[in-house]
Amino acid sequence: MFYNLFSIILGLSSVLLVLANEDTSNTLNILMPDAVANHVDDYVCSSFELDTNKPTYITAFNPSATSKDAHHMLLYGCTEPGSQKKIWNCGEMANTETSSSQKYETGPICASGSTIIYAWAMDANKTELPKDVAFKIGASTPIKYLVLQVHFANIDKFKAGETDRSGFVLTTSPTPSSKRAGVYSLSAGGYMQANSEELFEVACKIQQDIVMHPFAFRAHTHKLGLVNSGYRVRGTYDDQEWTEIGRRSPQLPQMFSSVKDNITIKQDDYVAAICTMYNTRSHVVRTGPTGNDEMCNFYMMYWVDGDQLLDDQVCISPGPPNYYFRRDRALNVDKIPGNAFSIPPPPNGPAPGESLQNGTHHMMMMQHQENPLPKQFHLRYNNGNNN
Repeated sequence: MFYNLFSIILGLSSVLLVLANEDTSNTLNILMPDAVANHVDDYVCSSFELDTNKPTYITAFNPSATSKDAHHMLLYGCTEPGSQKKIWNCGEMANTETSSSQKYETGPICASGSTIIYAWAMDANKTELPKDVAFKIGASTPIKYLVLQVHFANIDKFKAGETDRSGFVLTTSPTPSSKRAGVYSLSAGGYMQANSEELFEVACKIQQDIVMHPFAFRAHTHKLGLVNSGYRVRGTYDDQEWTEIGRRSPQLPQMFSSVKDNITIKQDDYVAAICTMYNTRSHVVRTGPTGNDEMCNFYMMYWVDGDQLLDDQVCISPGPPNYYFRRDRALNVDKIPGNAFSIPPPPNGPAPGESLQNGTHHMMMMQHQENPLPKQFHLRYNNGNNN
């Protein structure tokens, strides 16, 4: 009898152990609470307060949106949201309309402690983080709120009386991860002349004592981008090494793609990005918030051991014609890989004959894929425009 009782207790202990080791993941819905946009290119935000007693670990991002309605979505972590309202206007366009034509009050994305966690555009798929890697939010972290920003590209459904619930369904876990995830974003401003090719370049030196492991990247431009490429730049000027983090056509779905090689980024390295664009229009195109403006963004998702992320997770340059790599004495443009300006093969570039979302760009992009932009163009361009 004692033996049978011992067996039962042992069996129950085994069951409890199995249950304890099972995946305890949950879902967290970060969705617009029936938002309404009044204008194309409205930027609308909504905040979601997090548990302050215990941290939450994000392990996957599942978009719930369509490019028919949303030009792009960004998920921010904030210490304080930019408004106490349920929904508010949170983009540059908000200040261009009179208050009488706005449905919501205006405000920044975050009032304090802003950091980018995730970005989506052009019907990109779900992103799952590697094993033991997670974004840590809530509790003692600076991220007390998640703020969802949606840039609306179409308002037909709002004219028909519908509302919007775009956003993300997050996979979360209460179980701590050994590796903490972060996002380092690079962006360039500037403008390009009519009917011309242009390079938008941005680079920053890592000043912090840290070791980052990039594992995913995302390219973002609007309609005129040909290819975005990102690099770790290491070493002295004469012996400099440019190692590719990622390179992708921004006219494909703008998901986070895997970094193919194991790369580490540490103190004194540079992180650099290039957006190669061609302005097919008969007028100057500037970087800006609307779909008819341009953007040059390169997002690098990384993990670190422990909890210490980069203190400054944003790198910005004024872009052309005020900034090029050649003007930065620390960067040796002769070391830039020759394929930096050419569209890669699938999966990060279009397959032969593939029709892309921006159809008017298709032929131009295929020409660049078959005849990569030579490295010499980059050097000639800068020599000719940086006197």
